[in-house]
Amino acid sequence: MVVLGADAPPFGLSGVHQGQVKEFRLADYRGRWVALFFYPEDFSFICPTEVIGFQKGYQEFQALGCEVLGISSDPLETHRAWVKELGGIDYPLLSDPTKEVCRRYRALDEGTGRAVRATYIIDPEGLVQYGVFSHKNVGRSVEETLRVLKALQTGRQCPEGWRPGGPTVEPG
Repeated sequence: MVVLGADAPPFGLSGVHQGQVKEFRLADYRGRWVALFFYPEDFSFICPTEVIGFQKGYQEFQALGCEVLGISSDPLETHRAWVKELGGIDYPLLSDPTKEVCRRYRALDEGTGRAVRATYIIDPEGLVQYGVFSHKNVGRSVEETLRVLKALQTGRQCPEGWRPGGPTVEPG
C-alpha cells in the first residue's frame, strides 16, 4: 500500500528505453527524485497525450534532478511499437504484465485489468511525497506534476497555486 511519507513500494520491471529492452528497479533511482506515472494502455486516445506531455516536460524534470518512469500492463513489444509511432520517448516505459506493481501502488482497475491514471512523486530517499489519481476519461496535468515537484523541492510550505518565486514559510 502507498502511504505519503512512507517508503515507495519497491519494484523491478522490464521496460523500453531508447529502443532497447532493459531492466529497471526503483532502487536504482535512489538519490534522485522520481515522477512515476501509471496509464491504462498504449495506442489509446488519452494516454498518448500524457506520454507526449511527459516527453515535452522531460528536460525540465531532468533539470530538477527528477527521473520519469511510465508504467502500464502492456507487453514490451507493444511499448516498443508505440514509442516508435510516437516518434521516440526519452524516458522508459515499463511493462507490468503481472499487474503486481500496479496493485502495490493501488493503480489497478481490477475490473478491466488495466492500470488507472495515477501519478506519484518519490523523493531521493525513496519516500512517497505526492500521489494523485485522475478519472479514466481525463488526462493528468504534467504541468501540475512539475509545479508540485518544484514546491516539494523547496522543503517549505507552499500555498495553493504556488509558483517558483512565490511566498513560502518554514514548516512547523
